[in-house]
Amino acid sequence: MKLFRNTITVTLAVTLLLALIGMAFGGTPQSAAGARAEADVVKYAPVATGAYNLDPTHTVIGFGVKHLEIALVEGRFKDFNGSIHYNASDPTKSTVEFSAKIESIDTGVAQRDAHLNTADFFDAAKFPTMTFKSRHVEKKDKGYVLHGDLTIKGVTRPVSLPFTMTGAVKDPWGGSRFGIEASTKIDRRDFGITWGNALPLGGIDVGNEVTINLHAEAVKAEAK
Repeated sequence: MKLFRNTITVTLAVTLLLALIGMAFGGTPQSAAGARAEADVVKYAPVATGAYNLDPTHTVIGFGVKHLEIALVEGRFKDFNGSIHYNASDPTKSTVEFSAKIESIDTGVAQRDAHLNTADFFDAAKFPTMTFKSRHVEKKDKGYVLHGDLTIKGVTRPVSLPFTMTGAVKDPWGGSRFGIEASTKIDRRDFGITWGNALPLGGIDVGNEVTINLHAEAVKAEAK
């Protein structure tokens, strides 16, 4: 019986201690779970009309090309500038301009990057930048399609870039920004990039189809 009473006493003491600790840290396990659930719900603000710039530290201008017809080799351009003028009342009247330095190409292999900069591919010495300038924006399904002119290696071709937007949010520095996800495919031969070797069983060692993937954050430009 004495052992039973001691056990009850210890149990009550532990329970009281845990309750005090919970009060000291401002809540019970249930309230913490509720706070986590609330934090998981993101409330976006409308994207306001105005000028925005791509944030280079939170934007990826990526691409992928098949190697030997079996695996995708990916890369990105690390030195770029992009500007967006967003029209909130009619997003189809928004405009986009973009440029990237060819020599900033990065596939993770220095030797391959050096080859891509030669005349076999981009010829960065003669054509140091690629550019894009929008013509119009089309509303389609739940997203949009950006239509414009892409210039690579001195050749300009029309391209269409389906995209979606997320946001806006207030960032920790007091600015307003929104996210953009976009993807499309182009044929490198349309831009005069034709280097490659035929494979014995068909196909080519460097694929002609290039997948372009854009993951971007656009930050509202400060008023001048």
